[in-house]
Amino acid sequence: MTTNIENRISSELAATATASASGDRGDHVIPMWKQRFRIFTHNKLAIASVVFLFLLTLACYLGPLIHPTNQTNQALTFGYKWNAPPSLHHPLGTDSSGFDELGRIFYGGEYSLTLGFLAGFITIVIGTLYGMISGFFGGLADTMMMRLLDAFLSIPYIFLLLTLIAVFNRSTTFLIAVIGLTGWWGNARIIRGDALLIRNLEYSQAATAMGASKMHIVRRHVFPNSISNIVTVATFSVADAILFLSALGFLGLGIQTPQTDWGTMLQSGTSQVQNGFWWEIYPLAAVFILVVVSINYIGDALRDAFEVRLIER
Repeated sequence: MTTNIENRISSELAATATASASGDRGDHVIPMWKQRFRIFTHNKLAIASVVFLFLLTLACYLGPLIHPTNQTNQALTFGYKWNAPPSLHHPLGTDSSGFDELGRIFYGGEYSLTLGFLAGFITIVIGTLYGMISGFFGGLADTMMMRLLDAFLSIPYIFLLLTLIAVFNRSTTFLIAVIGLTGWWGNARIIRGDALLIRNLEYSQAATAMGASKMHIVRRHVFPNSISNIVTVATFSVADAILFLSALGFLGLGIQTPQTDWGTMLQSGTSQVQNGFWWEIYPLAAVFILVVVSINYIGDALRDAFEVRLIER
């Protein structure tokens, strides 16, 4: 009988080891990064958006090597026909200055995408720090910080940008700084709301009762549980930065020549489309809209991927 019991125990241990090795155990825990990746990949539009942005970024930075064109010296374009329709040599034609339109989209995309990502990064860093400090510490500090933020939000944003750019120069560095340092106000209010909620939850109060410092609670509880909104706001900040740069370029206050951006190109293209030169605006408009929509789809998918309630425990 003892032998039978030993054999049964050995069989159960072997079965358990086999199930564990094959991942079939009922209590098998899937790593969190795999769960987030699986949630993100379930959004097919987000996957298509990532592929599109990746290919577009490669095209903007490596395209000039494959399709070399002059985009800085207008005098060298006199040998080209202005407003030429699409052809084998110029797949998207030329614009009113004789520049190759396809090469111009790549050239302007370098500045638009670079400024958008850098300004968006500045925006989310400042907005996250400001919102967490205001919401978590509360009291008089929160009141003063929010009243200051309300004063900022009462200023029409586009008029503020126009004023700053009209007073100062329009260098690429200045545009990144002014859009990044003035675009975080709405982000701070969103992050503050998370901090206000999380500081009153049971685990935050328990950590406080056990003597944890406020910075420890922010680092271990507030920030990880706010990451969903932070990532979402970060992606939308990039799209907003690209939109604001394009708006300034459309108003003639974008990046200075010989550099260009998509907004400046759209502004010059609108004056030519009435003459039938459709290739100077429609391809660029399609690229611009797809970029903004793709970033928004990626933001929605990242929000779901970092949502704590969708993660299996």
